[in-house]
Amino acid sequence: MDPDNLDVEDINSESMEEDYDGGETQLEEDQEINDFGKGKVKTLEKKPPRQRKSTSKVWSLFVKLPRGKDGKLHCKCKMCGKTYRCESCYGTGNMRRHMDNCPKIAHYDLEQMFLSKSTGGSMSAVNRKDPQVFRDMVSCAIVCHDLPFQFVEWTWIRRIIEYLSSDVTLVSRNTAKADVMKMFLREKSKIKTMLEHAPGRICLTCDLWTSINTDGFLCLTAHFIDRNWVLQKRVLNFCVMYPPHDGVSLSQKINTWLHEWGIGNKIFSITLDNASSNKAFVDILKTQMNLHKALVCDGEFLHIRCCAHILNLIVQDGLKEIDEVVLKIRESIRYIKGSQVRKQKFIESVNHVGLDSKMGMRQDVPTRWNSTFLMLQSALYYRRVWCALEMLDSNYKHCPSPTEWEKVEKIATFLQHFYDVTCSFSGSKYPTSNLYFPNVLSTYLLLKKNLESSDVFMKNMATKMYSKYDKYWGDFSVILAIALVLDPRYKMTFVEFAYKKVYGSESVELDNVRNKLFSLFNEYMMHSTRSTRRVTSNSLPSGSGSHESENITTSSMNATISSLDLLEEYESFERYEDTSLLNKKTQLELYLDEPKVEKTMKLDILNFWRGNEVRFPELSMMARDVLSIPVSSVASESAFSVGGRVLDQYRSSLKPDIVEAIVCSRDWIHGGERGNLFFLTRP
Repeated sequence: MDPDNLDVEDINSESMEEDYDGGETQLEEDQEINDFGKGKVKTLEKKPPRQRKSTSKVWSLFVKLPRGKDGKLHCKCKMCGKTYRCESCYGTGNMRRHMDNCPKIAHYDLEQMFLSKSTGGSMSAVNRKDPQVFRDMVSCAIVCHDLPFQFVEWTWIRRIIEYLSSDVTLVSRNTAKADVMKMFLREKSKIKTMLEHAPGRICLTCDLWTSINTDGFLCLTAHFIDRNWVLQKRVLNFCVMYPPHDGVSLSQKINTWLHEWGIGNKIFSITLDNASSNKAFVDILKTQMNLHKALVCDGEFLHIRCCAHILNLIVQDGLKEIDEVVLKIRESIRYIKGSQVRKQKFIESVNHVGLDSKMGMRQDVPTRWNSTFLMLQSALYYRRVWCALEMLDSNYKHCPSPTEWEKVEKIATFLQHFYDVTCSFSGSKYPTSNLYFPNVLSTYLLLKKNLESSDVFMKNMATKMYSKYDKYWGDFSVILAIALVLDPRYKMTFVEFAYKKVYGSESVELDNVRNKLFSLFNEYMMHSTRSTRRVTSNSLPSGSGSHESENITTSSMNATISSLDLLEEYESFERYEDTSLLNKKTQLELYLDEPKVEKTMKLDILNFWRGNEVRFPELSMMARDVLSIPVSSVASESAFSVGGRVLDQYRSSLKPDIVEAIVCSRDWIHGGERGNLFFLTRP
């Protein structure tokens, strides 16, 4: 700027609002400064008002109106038409607040905005972002994708966000951590409400895990069937558990959690592995709950042994028979993966024999038999490659002999059954309690068959496995046998067949199952407000016919009876019939007597009971609870894999409360009926 020509407005501009529109007149003085500091006024003239450029963000949404007759300057919202004074002395605060609260902006049709832009028009509104929703989404991203809290401070992440929108405020890692905790507490309240309003009882799984920094963590997971007959699973707690890990400490911890969640009187069962402390833990927990009469049948069915853990123990004993050949295959894979040259040579050999290299070699985890089974399967697939590699590479010394390959083939075929059973037991999105009985029986028959095998190797392996089977599954679980009875494809018939096959035709155990079944049903009848209700064999299943036409027919019939003055006599007759029905079949007896559903039919068992809830109200209530039982603690164990990623070697110093917030929130996000939209819904 020329120092000889200074504008009065320019001199005062720093102290004025950014949207100042100029005054009515403006004086301009031009001075010539001589060497002695003396000046001379050259001109004094009147100039038109000068309009300054409006740079505030509010002007993308507001338009200035012509001055009114009173000389005041106003502006108008482009969306709703609301007006505000906009002289410089008023500032832009009112307009900024309006942008946050304008209902038209919140419901603005983005499609129209993009259409306007694509057709060459100017956008008449801004696509504003809600800062709180943005922060919630960042919290979800951190939780779901195992991101560090420092993620929000990464330079290029911040630049991307700033480029996409200037409406959101970037936060620090400490603020991101606080946001995750707030989200966790907010959603915990929703989960608590969900559990309190669950129509049936809640089944639990519980397990212990040791982190990379040797801290013990205890995970508690809830399983229940909601009002829509959908099986739900939620991790309730993932907390550090300091020693000792005995039965007393575990029972105190779990009991405290159950009362915090408000479900202490709604528990049906708890599934645990076979750790020595768990039996003492269940006994103490059962005693505490029975003081408040909170358990069904005094807690007789409270403790469920983890079937996946039992299968692991059974198979591990069998694998000891082929330890030598398993070790050879394990070392062969390590040899190939030891250098890039060997990998390349192996791939060339695979291509040479015409096999698919994409299947790959799988390294096992010795403590997980299913990973050992998959390793043996992949080794068998590449059997010819291993034999070729032995001839091409003199340094390769671990190729199994032909006899050993035959053993591997037999054991892989044998273990396929156990692998399939483990997979079916490990589900958490479908009921597993009704799958227990057929799978355990088929395992028994398979072991019995191999006990009589002429192959000494298979016989020895089956002998070791049967010894472990008999220890844990020598007696079938009664409550899980009842779960099969509640499967309309099998009912009591399959249970009778299985018990007679295992225990003989005069089985006392079968009578015990039948007695426990009716005893459990009677308890549900006693606790039901409709305990005197019975159904008849000609009852229609729920959902049959139209409710509207049914109501119309009922109203017409009542009107007709009333008009004939027969209503009082009819009600007396109805009471007599109801009394007679008390001596007829119960819901359970009627259900057992009805024809079974075809076994070849693909049946959704929960949908079946949903459709028969009206016919069998108390029996369906019992089915809801029994079918909620998980036969494995895999649901809790899966949380440990998340915990292992959260507490890795780089983030092992995270505090236990934030670890719990991350693990639980991740499970709740994926378990919500609407995915992350469920999570972003604020109260």
